[in-house]
Amino acid sequence: MSVEVHTIEAPGLRAAFAPALAMVGCSLEHQGDELLELGDGLEAYGDRGSTMGIPLLHPWANRLAGPLPASALVHRDGNGLPIHGVLPRVLPFSVQDSSPTRLVARFDTHDHPDVLEVFRHPHTLTVEASLSAEGLEIRTTMFAQSRRPVPVAFGYHPYLRLPGTPRTEWMVEIPARTRLQLDERMLPTGGRERIRIPTAPLAARTFDDAYTDLGRRPRFSAEGGGRTVAVEFLEGYAYGQVYAPAGSEFICFEPMTAPTNALAAGEGLTWLRPGESYTAAFRITIS
Repeated sequence: MSVEVHTIEAPGLRAAFAPALAMVGCSLEHQGDELLELGDGLEAYGDRGSTMGIPLLHPWANRLAGPLPASALVHRDGNGLPIHGVLPRVLPFSVQDSSPTRLVARFDTHDHPDVLEVFRHPHTLTVEASLSAEGLEIRTTMFAQSRRPVPVAFGYHPYLRLPGTPRTEWMVEIPARTRLQLDERMLPTGGRERIRIPTAPLAARTFDDAYTDLGRRPRFSAEGGGRTVAVEFLEGYAYGQVYAPAGSEFICFEPMTAPTNALAAGEGLTWLRPGESYTAAFRITIS
């Protein structure tokens, strides 16, 4: 499978995206070092949605209990729950504008209606990726074309790594003050727990946790080997997930516009009236 990749650059930084596969970020290099876990690569991502890079999760991030029509267009977790929205081939973006430091691409359900099988709300998504000395900023705008209100539940899942330094030595900072309690299927129970996570080495710790109460300008970070990679939630993301499973050499700081299972439970959702739009942005910084 041949997939067109678009590259943007700034001093010391280089990023690449594949618009035809849900505008996935497929590379982020700092001083020539790759900072993304790329898994089995773009071909596997396109064929079966294998996790890699900086994927857009749409129409929902994380798991969904239902209701949802049976469809071959969605991911499923080990319990059979739909997870991370539709497969990337269902969300082909078309490039609207580009420059050496900026790429803008758009998805429209009028042109690609397959997504309406599982999310029956006509809409557009516009993703703007820009690279500067501050880092990689990804700005996403959802526009409601439907005659009925449209729910907003997208998110991103950046797989970050610190090359040359074992994960046990990564110093991790998580600013969240509230953890959402999850059941055995990793779905929110409705309970919430006040927390404080001290900045400390990742060591043998693992994460697959959902958070809110993140503060005015949340900044999640991992530091090691003389380099810090951080994810800053700039606007529109009131929820986040941290994912660092045992045996992995990556950590994910995931910006989410709604909590896990929001499309089914109805909690924490933003609804767009016809003609309204919603913009959310985050930035990956490297220092």
